[in-house]
Amino acid sequence: MNDWSHESNTLNERDSNVLTIINEEKLTKFTFDGLKRRLGIHPETLSRILSRLEDGGIIEKGLNGYIVTSKATEYIDSNLPSNATGILLVHSLLPPNIPVHQMISDLVGKWFGVLRWLGYTENNGGITLKWITEDGATQIEAQFSDSSLNILAKPLTEKDMNSAIKASYKLMEYISRLYSRPTKARNIAYFASFGSPIMAA
Repeated sequence: MNDWSHESNTLNERDSNVLTIINEEKLTKFTFDGLKRRLGIHPETLSRILSRLEDGGIIEKGLNGYIVTSKATEYIDSNLPSNATGILLVHSLLPPNIPVHQMISDLVGKWFGVLRWLGYTENNGGITLKWITEDGATQIEAQFSDSSLNILAKPLTEKDMNSAIKASYKLMEYISRLYSRPTKARNIAYFASFGSPIMAA
């Protein structure tokens, strides 16, 4: 039998593949549908894998998704670098009085155009929110730190990214509205056609 074993603490190949993606993306929390699109596997297959990982204490199921536990570090390569390469679409300097955690709370779980919520990463460097297109072709990330926001596009296939890029600007428009609650956004750089930035107030 090649399934999860509590006695031997072993994972089968499919389990390991899921953990590899969780590790590459440095996910702290994720949704079933988002991970399904990211992996491109059948829902029933993913359900069985996540059930085994949950039984093993590697993930926990919450009300709005799955949480990666500290036990996951026993089964993944902590030295594996994050899959962080991407095309920078937007760079914004955040005003000092912006309630970043409230903004993030307002963004978690939301959809924008073809973008579907995947999950997020949280570490000492900040919080990265992740979306993936319906077809699983492109991942969009919003990277928040104390002083800045970056929005990146990560192509996962060779498909056209135009729809994902358009959706990312809907995301930015929504974030800009959140900015306007305490103060107006400023110092936003929009990267047109991946060339020189166009500055906007």
